[in-house]
Parts: sequence; C-alpha cells; structure tokens
Amino acid sequence: MFNDIGPLELVTIIVLAVLVFGPDKLPKVIQDVMRTIRKIREFSESAKADIREELGPEFKDFEFEDLNPKNFVRKHLDSDELGLKEIRNGFDLKKEMAEVTDAVHSREADSSSSTGAAGSRIDMTKKPEDPGKDDRPPFDADAT
Repeated sequence: MFNDIGPLELVTIIVLAVLVFGPDKLPKVIQDVMRTIRKIREFSESAKADIREELGPEFKDFEFEDLNPKNFVRKHLDSDELGLKEIRNGFDLKKEMAEVTDAVHSREADSSSSTGAAGSRIDMTKKPEDPGKDDRPPFDADAT
C-alpha cells in the first residue's frame, strides 16, 4: 500500500501530523486510525466468508484476487489447458527473424545483379484495382 512512499515523504507526513494534531493528541489519533483499519479488515474478511458460504462447495477454490483482470488473465494463460507453453516453446523468434533477414538480403542481391541497377527497389505498396468501365458499384435500394 505504501511501497512508493520515500523517506522524505514519510518525514513530511509525520511533521504535518504533529503540526495538525499536536504532540499530545497524536498517539490517540494513531490509535483511532489503527482501530478503524482493523474494523474495515474484519468487515472485509467477514464479507468474503459470507460470499464463499453463499456460493457453495463448487466454488471452494474461488479467490477474490482472481477477479483482478491481470491475475485472471495470468492464471488462465499460464495453465497448460490451451497448450500455449508448447506453442511458445516451439516458436523461436530469433531463428525466424534470421530466416526472414536472409531471404530479404538474398532477394535484394538477386534483383540488383539481374537488373543491373543498384538503386532499383521493389514497390511494395498495394495499389487499388481499377474497376472496369462496365463495372458499377453495387446499388442497394433499401439503403437510399
């Protein structure tokens, strides 16, 4: 909960607490805050227990932390039901990229040697097909 609070922030909070509540009331305020936090935790645990009891025995392994989307996805993707580990282990990205790089470099070397032009490039852009003069766009009477 307070993992990102540094020492300077902690000292600042303590100084502000002493200034706002005073040194004689500060222990009482800390006790009240701790008591409130304990009551909230007890209420939360009792609510979790009630929900588990109402869900029944088929949800005995249900964890509320699994409702967090990150934990849910991690739990279901790490299970071996889908066979994703086999797919992940069978795919070697470095090998695939090396093959693609070799294919591209050999194609460039072949095209430049056969055409004789050092600056020639292959046009990789997809050009739209020109419809013929007799081809009309589709007409939908219901759309007009």
